[in-house]
Amino acid sequence: MAEKKEKPWFIVRRSSIHSRGIFARRDIPNDTRILEYVGERVTKAESQRRANARFERAQKTGAAAVYIFDINKKFDIDGGVRGNVGRLINHSCEPNCEAFIIRGRVWIYSRRKIAEGEELTYNYGFDLEHWAEHPCLCGSDNCAGFIVDKKHWRKLRGIIAKLKASREAAKLAKGLNGDGDHPETIHGHLKEPTKKKQPSRKRKAAR
Repeated sequence: MAEKKEKPWFIVRRSSIHSRGIFARRDIPNDTRILEYVGERVTKAESQRRANARFERAQKTGAAAVYIFDINKKFDIDGGVRGNVGRLINHSCEPNCEAFIIRGRVWIYSRRKIAEGEELTYNYGFDLEHWAEHPCLCGSDNCAGFIVDKKHWRKLRGIIAKLKASREAAKLAKGLNGDGDHPETIHGHLKEPTKKKQPSRKRKAAR
């Protein structure tokens, strides 16, 4: 008798974070391999070319910008292909999943127990260079305000604090000159996860 194939851990639904997302079909134990992030293996140069083209298109259409995963010094995985359900996983500043590189393949693991119906998320690990272009809508209590690797959060908060101070100073100066305006604040809240102690896995963040 043929062995019964187990249903996947997840299901695709509408997400309050962004468009569609992936949700737990049933309770997922900690450190569970949930799915593989699949795609086309491309060189770094081709990866950068595609990322730039998609970002320019996203600026015009509002579509998702990139689905590129760093896997080593020479190659990346372009996940913007049909059949890659993993590209629907949204970013969160307090993620319940983490991405690992295992023998050149990208796998998404749970980093804690995930309850049925909970949306699956991981930290995209973006660099700080273009932080303003990636506002975060994860809604977590510890949201940094922008999709940036957690190791950059302290520096990001410093940058935002300086911007806020300069804007308030400009408004104050304008008010003192008789324009009647008052200082304003920046509205809203401020928006590579740590490696697990398992040498066989190498985590890399998507960009």
